[in-house]
Amino acid sequence: MKLTYYGHSSFSVDVQGKKILFDPFISHNELAKHIDINSIEADYIFLSHGHEDHVADCASIAKRTGAKVVANWEVANWISKQGIANTHPMNTGGKWKFDFGIVKCVVAQHSSGLPDGSYGGNPMGFIFNTADGNFYYSGDTALTLDMQLIPSWIDLNFAVLPIGDNFTMDVNDAIDASVFIQCNTIVGVHYDTFGFIKIDKDAAISRFNNAGKELLLPAIGDTIDV
Repeated sequence: MKLTYYGHSSFSVDVQGKKILFDPFISHNELAKHIDINSIEADYIFLSHGHEDHVADCASIAKRTGAKVVANWEVANWISKQGIANTHPMNTGGKWKFDFGIVKCVVAQHSSGLPDGSYGGNPMGFIFNTADGNFYYSGDTALTLDMQLIPSWIDLNFAVLPIGDNFTMDVNDAIDASVFIQCNTIVGVHYDTFGFIKIDKDAAISRFNNAGKELLLPAIGDTIDV
């Protein structure tokens, strides 16, 4: 599979001929100012929770592309009020068969409020089971023992985990999470965007290597094979 990183926690994965975009926060991210959001293609947009740094560009991209927006009930209702009719609400523990594969929603330990101050429901992570491969996007989360359930459901090719600390897991907790989920290839997100989440990237990669894991930190705009 090919993964393109758009900064912060925004990335897309090509799965079964579909372009799946996650948590688009691009035009408001100074580090991603070289990215033209009007060039981003999407068949689906998955939102892990309602915070602005995960939903800011969702409506504009969904309107332009016609992408189906998948999120929890409250976030899906909120995005529909932005003029997006093509939504699919889900919630923790549920799964659905899409045309590219099966997605299961899992626990994320975080908070979720929407940009207008309304209730954002429960934050979530997503497990993707597809013919091209399987992966897990945790969304913003703390390390949680619930992650130990994931290997009983699926064998992962890679996982996307936050590593920036302060609001989410740090690098050490992400290494522990990779043990819980039994996955050795991790794409790190949710770092460097703000002063609170600056990291030493070389040190982070070294710590993963020392644990027998691979941490991938693509540059914003880069596409990698995973």
